[in-house]
Amino acid sequence: MANDNKPLRNVLVMRLSVLGNVAMTIPVLYPVCKANPNTRFIMLTKMWPATMFRDCPENLKVVDFDVKGNHSGLFRLLKLSSRLYKMYDIDAVADLHNVSGTWVIDAYMKSRGAKVARMDREKPKRKALVTHKSNEPVTPIHERYRNVFKQLGLEAPDNFTHLYDGRDWPVSPIVLEKEEGQRWIAISPFSSHENKTYPLDQMEKVIEELTKRDNYRIFLMGGGKAEKIALRRIARKYKNVVSMAEVKHKFIDEYALFAKCDLMLTMESANMHLASLVDLQAMTIWGPTSPACGYLGYNQIVEDDIQLDMDCRPCSINGDKQCKFKDYRCLKNISPEYIAKHVIEAVEYNAEHNTKGTKLAMAHAKVQSKDTEAKQ
Repeated sequence: MANDNKPLRNVLVMRLSVLGNVAMTIPVLYPVCKANPNTRFIMLTKMWPATMFRDCPENLKVVDFDVKGNHSGLFRLLKLSSRLYKMYDIDAVADLHNVSGTWVIDAYMKSRGAKVARMDREKPKRKALVTHKSNEPVTPIHERYRNVFKQLGLEAPDNFTHLYDGRDWPVSPIVLEKEEGQRWIAISPFSSHENKTYPLDQMEKVIEELTKRDNYRIFLMGGGKAEKIALRRIARKYKNVVSMAEVKHKFIDEYALFAKCDLMLTMESANMHLASLVDLQAMTIWGPTSPACGYLGYNQIVEDDIQLDMDCRPCSINGDKQCKFKDYRCLKNISPEYIAKHVIEAVEYNAEHNTKGTKLAMAHAKVQSKDTEAKQ
């Protein structure tokens, strides 16, 4: 059995899901590593998200996990558990996912005497929120992550600033120098779920409004083939617009770009959380989901965001539920002109005050009181 009073030497940390959820571990995990220098942390995650961990603390080891290939199925999970235990002498597990796949690894490590702590998924609270039986927000996921480490008796301070605190910002050969007076805006118009994506034709109108300002530079973020084709058409149509989907790049290149940007306009998606990693203000458009669901980006402020006050919102925690009205009015009823105006106000405010900070939203954001203005 695990000895609760024994110092933890090697802690296995697990989050095996999509990019955004893994990105949210970094503002919690990095301070935990630094606050517990005598403990080694082994972060187990999927192969692609593993590459976003940059400038790791010395006591953090990131191990990628082929969830659909070499490590799928009960037998292979047990084999992976055995290999991890032998390689790293695991004596505790911080399960930041708490799903069937991680339960297998939890059980194996526990049988070897390791102490196991799991994230509270707060399913009753989540259900009550989306069925509108309660207005109580779900505990922010960063706080639930920290609570897992606290359960293990580890220090878990809430003091993350950005990945490059105390060091030079990253540079990239594909990111040009920013000229004096320019305003750089990253726009991420897509999400993992189409249900929480602002209509692209309306987003194009937002871009058209922004490009009327000669000193604005727009960088469109996207991934797959369909997104690449859609963004290519927009980039070719408007001046000073670049589609990053056309340029082969890595996370380090995105960090270098975001570090120079004045603001990011995004859906509730992974890019909102990547913005937090470089202390970039993310203005998020929320539809079927809501900041109350617990997924607001670290150090981002809800007053920055764009959303309509509707009785049917939120209807989904993850945005995977179909709209009961079949028209996604929570997104389509937000006017492009309002979004563009809100972006310009924020960017110009930050330029005037020489900051791109995530914590100055209250001075320029009045979204909650202007829902009617946002509607078409």
